[in-house]
This record gives sequence, C-alpha cells and structure tokens, in this order.
Amino acid sequence: MGQKKKQSSIALDRQIDLLVRGDHGDPFALLGPHLEEENGIVVRCFQPGAAQVSVIDRQGEVLADLTQLHTAGFFAGAIGTSERVPYKLRVSWPSHIADIEDPYRFPPTLGDLDVHLLVEGTHLHLYERLGAHFIELDGVPGVSFAVWAPNARRVSVVGNFNEWDGRRNPMRKIINAGVWQIFLPEIRAGELYKYEIKSSDGRLLPLKADPLAFQAEPPPRTASIIHGLPDFDWNDSAWMSTREAAGSRSAPISIYECHLPSWARVVEEGNRYLTYDELSDRLIPYVQQMGFTHVELLPISEYPFDGSWGYQPIAAYAPTSRLGPPEAFARFIDRCHNAGLGVILDWVPGHFPTDAHGLPYFDGTHLYEHEDPRLGMHQDWNTLIYNYGRREVANYLLANALFWLKRYHIDGLRVDAVASMLYLDYSRKPGQWLPNRYGGNENLEATAFIRRLNELVYANAPGAITIAEESTAWPAVSRPTYLGGLGFGYKWNMGWMHDTLRYIGKDPIHRAWHHHDLTFGLLYAFSENFILPISHDEVVHGKGSLLGRMPGDQWQRFANLRAYLGFMFTHPGKKLLFMGCEFGQEREWNHDAGLDWHLLSDPNHHGLQNLVRDLNHCYRDVPALHQNDCEPHGFQWIDGGDYERCMLSFLRRGHNPEEVAITVCNFTPIPHVQSRIGVPFPGYYVERINTDSAFYGGTNIGNGGGIASEPVPWHGHPHSLNLTVPPLGTLVLAREVG
Repeated sequence: MGQKKKQSSIALDRQIDLLVRGDHGDPFALLGPHLEEENGIVVRCFQPGAAQVSVIDRQGEVLADLTQLHTAGFFAGAIGTSERVPYKLRVSWPSHIADIEDPYRFPPTLGDLDVHLLVEGTHLHLYERLGAHFIELDGVPGVSFAVWAPNARRVSVVGNFNEWDGRRNPMRKIINAGVWQIFLPEIRAGELYKYEIKSSDGRLLPLKADPLAFQAEPPPRTASIIHGLPDFDWNDSAWMSTREAAGSRSAPISIYECHLPSWARVVEEGNRYLTYDELSDRLIPYVQQMGFTHVELLPISEYPFDGSWGYQPIAAYAPTSRLGPPEAFARFIDRCHNAGLGVILDWVPGHFPTDAHGLPYFDGTHLYEHEDPRLGMHQDWNTLIYNYGRREVANYLLANALFWLKRYHIDGLRVDAVASMLYLDYSRKPGQWLPNRYGGNENLEATAFIRRLNELVYANAPGAITIAEESTAWPAVSRPTYLGGLGFGYKWNMGWMHDTLRYIGKDPIHRAWHHHDLTFGLLYAFSENFILPISHDEVVHGKGSLLGRMPGDQWQRFANLRAYLGFMFTHPGKKLLFMGCEFGQEREWNHDAGLDWHLLSDPNHHGLQNLVRDLNHCYRDVPALHQNDCEPHGFQWIDGGDYERCMLSFLRRGHNPEEVAITVCNFTPIPHVQSRIGVPFPGYYVERINTDSAFYGGTNIGNGGGIASEPVPWHGHPHSLNLTVPPLGTLVLAREVG
C-alpha cells in the first residue's frame, strides 16, 4: 500500500511540474474537484503568487484550507465530503483577499451533438459554439471559450484577467473534435484575449487571435475582444420579406461599390475615418438619392493591413473596429434596409494573410492551409490558401458565410478571386503547381466547396444572392448546381469590362478599327447571369481613374465618359460602379484618403453625377432596360456594325413586348444629323437620356426631348426614327405605351 501511495505521489508531482511549466495537456485531470478513495473530494488549484488558498461554500464558510504543494502556487486539499458541492476559492494575495470561482469545477459546454457535427464538418452554427460566448453555468455567469487546435500539446486562454499567463487557464481538450474549451466565470464584455498554444513538439507559438472572435482590436493592435454573438434589435422586417424580388434576375440591380474607410474622411480631425453611424447619416442618403439599388462593401472582416483594402482578413467573424463596434455596423445595415438599399459584402474565402497572430501554422501544424506551397501559397499576394479538402476548414468558411447573412442580415456575398480558387495553376508556372487526381488543373476540392457554399446560402438565407468575381471561361458559373453549374446567382462580366474600357480609352480616330471591343460581349452576354462591373481594381495600380482613361481635351474626356456610362447602363446585365466614378474622380483611388468631393463644385463633375443619378432612375423606371437583363430575347441589335462612324444602336425589350427602349451611341466627336434608326413599333419615343444634355455638361445637341416614328422601313423594321445623334453621346429613347 505504501508503495502504491509513493507511486501516486510521484505521478502527482510529475503532473504538478508539467502544469507549473505550462506543459500539461489535460489540466482538468489535475485541477478542480476530484473524488479520491481515501480522502473524498480533493480540490486542487494553481494560483501563482498566492500566499494561501481556502475552499469556501456558497455562504462563505470555509470548507478547507488548502496545502501548498509547489512554490509556484499549486495548492490542494480535501474538503471533508464525498459529494461534489458548488464552491469558491478564497485566495489570499499579498495585497488583498478575493473570493473567486474555480473554472476547473465546471463541466464542458459542448454537447455530444456539437462534437458530432464538428467532427463531421457540418456544424452550420459553428459560431454559436466556438469562440467566446456569454453563458451561465450552475447559476454562475461567465464566458465559454472554445477553439479548434487538434494537434496542440496545450492551449490556454490569456488576457488581462490572468496577466496573459498561459499557465493559469489551460483548456480542456475534447479529443474527438480537436477542440479546446474552458468556462471562465465572471469575465466581462470588452476584455482582451488571445490563445497561447504549444505545439506537439513543445514549441510556444506566437499568441493567436481567436479565429471566431466577434470583435477585434483595431490595427495595429491584434487582440480579440470578448463581445459575444451579435444580438441586435432589427427593424428591417419589411425589407427582409421582400428582398428576394430585389435581387432577382428580372429586377433592376445597380450596385454602388464602396470602400467605407476612404469614401470620406474627417480631414480636420487628423484625416480620421467616418464611423459606421456617421456613414449611416451620410453615405446611405447619398446612395439612395443617386438611385442605386444596392451598396457593395469591400471586405469589412477585420484585417491587419490597410493596403489590402480588407482582402486579407484575419478575423473573419468580426466587422472591422476601425469604424466602430459590431452594433454600429448592424445599425448601418438596418438603416440601409430601411432606406430600401440592399447590402452586398465582399467575402474572401480564397486566402488569408501570413500574420503570425492569425491562422498560419495555427496549432504548430499547417491546420488551415496546405503544407505544400505548390497548393498552399499565393505567390502574387504572399498569402496562404485554405485547405478546402479538410472538412473542418470548409465548415469554418461555410459557417462564416451564413453568419454574415443570418446574423447581420447581409443581402449578398460577392465572392472574391474565384478564379484563383478554381485553378491549381492560377498564376503559376510549370513545376510550381500540382495537378489533381485526374491530371488536370481544376481544384476539385475548391469546386466542391463553392458548390456547397451556394447550395447552403440559397437554402438557408432566403432572398440572399451570391456573386462570383470570376474572370475565366469556366462554364456555368451562375447556373444551378443540379445542372452542373457552380451555383452562383451572378457573375462579374470581366471580359466586357476589359474590352469596352480598352475601346473607350482610344482616341476616336482609331476606334473604327476596334469596334468589336464594343460588340463582342454580346456573343456570350446570356451565357451567365452577368453584372457589368467598373470596380475598384480598374482605378488603381497605375491604371488611372475612370475619367483619367478618357482621351482628348476636357470636353471630350467628360463627353466620352458620359457616353460610355450611357452605353453601360442600357447594355444587358446588372450594373456596378465604384465610388468616385459617378462624379469623375480625377486621380486614382487612394485608400488612405477620402474621395475628392470638392470636385462637385465644377459643373463638369456635377453634371456627370447628375447623369449617373438619372441613368440609375431610367434603368429602374424603364422595364425594358432591366427585366430581361439575363435573357437573349431582351436584346436585339438595330445596327451593331456601323464601325466607320463608330456608332451602334440596339433595342431592349421587357416582359411586355411592346415596351421597348432604344439606345444609340456615337463614339466620335462629330454629330450625326438625320441618322435613321429602325424601330419595331410606331409611336412617340421619349428621349429619356441624352448624355450630351447641357444639364450633364454637354452641348445640348439632341431631339428636343423626343421624336415620333415614321412609316419608313429601316434596319429590317417597319418604322424608323430620324435622329440627331450628339457628338460623343448616347441617346436612350423609350416608346410611350397606352
């Protein structure tokens, strides 16, 4: 018996030594209450720096004074009962005495179903279990922490509440799930925290931010903030019940793409950002007045580097604290909805940054990323690629998509850099990539992930849409998965954007030889549900501003841009315009400064802004311009081949075949008088838009507000309009019906 006691004592000493060195992987086997055969319930605790520790009952009566077994602060002792009882620890510090709860007396907070779903990779409410959550256990309020780190030797939660000492609160490992968990009583909202992780070989890793933190410190600080799940009193039920129609293929969708930190700045206060609430007061009325239907936000998940514009997120579940707390972001969304504006979020499941406090090498292994750099490293961006084939990683991302849609009422996700996900050889030379199991360059795991993403979004977030930023010829991107597609609702038409911008950037004298740049897009315009994007990528990295691309003198530059936007807003496809393009920002976009709003004092810039507003309202008000954006029967060339005069004309049809709109573009600085255009129906055609109107800064050449058709067959139609087409101008005419 004595030998057995001696062995038990040696084993206990070894465990204590592991604990005080911060190397114990199963702290709940040592700490807290334990039933021993001879002594009944024995309580053990680790309180570095304490002079004495006692166990007290809920009434404050001392049950036992614990014995110090290690000078580092390890105490233990029997409490005189064989039954587990709720207790506290009375800790005597050199300066004071405190009664505290013992985290190691509480049970796990993850149930069997949670563990099963986590292992299976199908926990769609992952964010309700992992991360930091306010709960109550045994009548005690506190925070439950849980983090996935299956290959770690030890994981601790650290913060000001335990002096950032990883020895004090090592966590329990739920082995089946690879999740570490602990309940810390009486922790308050707003506390900073991270995870201290030891790898399997004993190396202490850089402190890690919580991958499921709901709030994070604004950079350059890197800690997570205890916040709890977003819990906002929403007032947007009217919008949510009807938003499906607002995002449908037959709806007018005109998107204002916006980088919130640089839309405007408060220069007189150190060039500071506008807060979410200030943006609610200023941005929302502006976008509403301009006639846009949606606002698309460049990524707002917390990110460390301003120059990434948010496309290198490090806290996927936390809206950036640069602009305010999560509640303020929710208010912004709520106010958008009450103003009739949908909100689309740029979402980045393609890669993540290499910052040491983030996901890289999270538990001492390549947990979230591929180990082989030929699969796991984006060479262009020096970022890491998610391992979509690991079910827990895919679950992390899928749950994140649903988190934004359900918890923040986001109306759509524009998925960034889809092409980089689909192709194993994306931006790689031979020998720098690994083929799939069939020898091809398709990333089969990423493709399966994308299809699952879209299926989950459309099944679990009614009315929400997904949009692919995809620049290749991958087929059926915006077709349902049951038809073999990727399942997105829409796809950016990058080819149209590049072709037409190349055309409009040429001097008019050369355009006749490049007419196909305007017309080629119609060969594939209905192969996908397209959005026509003029995005942030087109006004950075030396490309110049949209206005800066226009050739000629000042009048020609503005006239070119007005004509181009008139062409864009009547071309088949939904619309997207990056902030500043609507009033002719002169310089390239700079993420460190606000837009040049002072330019609106110039009539040319103000006129351009007026045009974009009117184009939006025309696009929304004229059914023929939007109802069949994605249908081939909604478009017909009138004359797409008049390359010598750099002219083109086409008609758009809505659900009512007699409701037609006519677009005529002249991309030369020469007006074309008595230019006959064939139309299918007789009647009066109202000049809804003339981009050369003096109201927009033009020369006011046009047709006096409208023109009646003549029974003169032309362009294969029984009637025609004898138009005056202004120089570098676009006309939009709609037939009066009834």
